[in-house]
Amino acid sequence: MTERSLSAFTRAKRVIPGGVNSPVRAFKAVGGTPIFMKSATGCTITDLDDNTYLDYVMSWGPLILGHAPPAVVKAVQAAATRGTSFGAPTEAETELAELVVSMVPSIDKVRFCSSGTEATMSALRLARAFTGRDKVVKFAGCYHGHADAFLISAGSGALTLGTPDSPGITQGTVRDTLSLPYNDLDAVSRAFDAHGREIAAVIVEPYAGNMGFVLPRDGFLSGLRELTNAHGALLIFDEVMTGFRVAPGGAQEREGLSPDLTTLGKIVGGGLPVGAFGGRADVMESLSPLGPVYQAGTLSGNPLAMAAGLATLRGLQVADTYETLERSTERLVLGLGEAFGRRGIPHRIAHRGSMFGFFFTGCDVVDLASAKTADTALYGRFFHAMLERGVYLAPSQFEAGFVSTAHIATALDDTLAAADDALSALHAVA
Repeated sequence: MTERSLSAFTRAKRVIPGGVNSPVRAFKAVGGTPIFMKSATGCTITDLDDNTYLDYVMSWGPLILGHAPPAVVKAVQAAATRGTSFGAPTEAETELAELVVSMVPSIDKVRFCSSGTEATMSALRLARAFTGRDKVVKFAGCYHGHADAFLISAGSGALTLGTPDSPGITQGTVRDTLSLPYNDLDAVSRAFDAHGREIAAVIVEPYAGNMGFVLPRDGFLSGLRELTNAHGALLIFDEVMTGFRVAPGGAQEREGLSPDLTTLGKIVGGGLPVGAFGGRADVMESLSPLGPVYQAGTLSGNPLAMAAGLATLRGLQVADTYETLERSTERLVLGLGEAFGRRGIPHRIAHRGSMFGFFFTGCDVVDLASAKTADTALYGRFFHAMLERGVYLAPSQFEAGFVSTAHIATALDDTLAAADDALSALHAVA
């Protein structure tokens, strides 16, 4: 029963547009009423009606150590007693910056802000100023936050709601944004042939997590690096999701590539509001107060977020953490794939590190067009069947899932048992 969630949603809709503060939370993609949560610990989350779920949303990625890990809670509590915001520099900012620089191969210097959207927006402005060019190449279905340029053929919540191009974006922004198919290197090459002297940057999710979980084809990312180098454009890796999750140094470490700029969020703040962007020293030194590119924020480098980020990144440096995360995610993915296969359900499933995703389709999923062949109605039924059995998946076909260090073997076993039972029930109804 979720009576209290229904009541809470009714109340919220009176004062919050749609009753939620981020669109995908509204359950429009899967139907029904959103579940209102009140507490969480480890790999479980509890709603207002005291129903507990195994959580694979994990706040959309930040909680790689699980909900309320003791070290992070202790660090935030200690920081709060010293003051929640100063509007002045703190040593914690430098400590976290040093840790980020030591972990992410391409980052020489980093600037903290308050969200992933701020990070990508600022990185794009910096790239335009550094190159003296206006246009940006992005990829349909990739989501880089809700700055205007990034809502041209966006993914994530925009895709879920069926409105990938938001009203309120000027024609000038549209003209300066080249949206191309993900994984189509030939299309990128043609864009550079036509607009090479105008393109400031190419921005990409190296592993796309906002049209579902879609991996790059062999040679796609390295091809982007070659094309941007050849044409004097910057390459921006949006690692807000993949940063510190698929490897200590993110997707760029796994792929052996060095973008010019990297955007970060989620894990770098340990579950508190945070964003960051960093990269080559010569590019980053164009930022004010060293250079002419203005970027600022009252809560940038907030001491609570810095404390949570430091505790999280230090927690990830425990031996075998990433190997354990990869094994757990692989076990989950293989089990789900076997359960789908036993019932003859067409599907595609993939993972890297502790990210995963699956589509109910028989087509290989390599871009937005192929992702949209997925049976979203079946996903919605499976989502609710899993919810009834105590497993909380993303309330949209077009989102990645996340595993944490708190997802121990028994949690994975319970998840796979729930999936088997849910599929049996759905098959019986069909």
